[in-house]
Amino acid sequence: MTNKTTQAPLAVTCGDPAGIGMEIFIAAQKEIGGDIPMVLFADRRHLPQGVPVTLFQPDTAPPPPDHIWLHQIDFAQPAHPGQPDRRNAAGVISAIEQAVRLTQAGQMAGLCTAPIHKAILQDGAGFQFPGHTEFLAHLCGVQQVVMMLTCPALSVVPLTIHIPISDVPKAITRELFHTTAHILNDALRRDFGIEEPRISVAGLNPHASEGGKIGREDIDQITPWVAELQSAGVSITGPQSADAMFHAQARTRYDAALCMYHDQALIPIKTLDFSGGVNVTLGLPIVRTSPDHGTAFDIAGQGLADASSMVQAIVYADRMIKARQNAN
Repeated sequence: MTNKTTQAPLAVTCGDPAGIGMEIFIAAQKEIGGDIPMVLFADRRHLPQGVPVTLFQPDTAPPPPDHIWLHQIDFAQPAHPGQPDRRNAAGVISAIEQAVRLTQAGQMAGLCTAPIHKAILQDGAGFQFPGHTEFLAHLCGVQQVVMMLTCPALSVVPLTIHIPISDVPKAITRELFHTTAHILNDALRRDFGIEEPRISVAGLNPHASEGGKIGREDIDQITPWVAELQSAGVSITGPQSADAMFHAQARTRYDAALCMYHDQALIPIKTLDFSGGVNVTLGLPIVRTSPDHGTAFDIAGQGLADASSMVQAIVYADRMIKARQNAN
């Protein structure tokens, strides 16, 4: 920890330096001010000229709010907005590794990650993971984690993520359903301070199979699994007809929606709050959030990037850190 009276800073990784990660971090820091101490894991050479920088040292107080508090990561090449360079892939990976290591050691309170580009990391550094989340799980020694997308109006968890819709029914297993629901339930208590979390489950088929007229999965699989979790003390209901789960009145009845597939979860939250949604990784021993968007190489360096999601990712990380501290 930085000292015994103040919270350790939040680690923020730069992501791909050719993307919008650092510009939205700088904009977010200006908006948040000094309320949340943050350390950027990046290469000083990639920051705009004239931005005041203070190098991070353990056991030191935060610098003035207009300074970037920097943990130096030595990248191989300069950064050019919109022009990703695979020679910088190792630097992107190193930033994540060092941020996780310092968070695990208590020098950082939690982690917020700017967007990476998986193909660049694969080409430039032989990156072997499907994405950011799986890499973080590996670094933290965790077998299964859960992706949650959240905003003030809605929190959703997709049970299956980046697979073809034709593969979804066979990917939904009892083990996956139970494990995901338990991780979600525990995280709502620990990370969001909800004493009695309520989970609502979306049906796989239209109208949650409509009594077996539209498929049998909701009746033969999901309904018994929900009952098992209820018997284990989880406040979970469903499966519900997904088309009636996301209007304003329905959202008051639960704290998080457990959905069956990617678009079932992401369409409602992106409709409600396209710019402000936050990606949260549940089930890690450390707090991790990220903006709910990619590197946006096409607009990088043009002053067009919207920092709203980064602001919210930092704010949510800080809230989760404090919730964990209060729970201990």
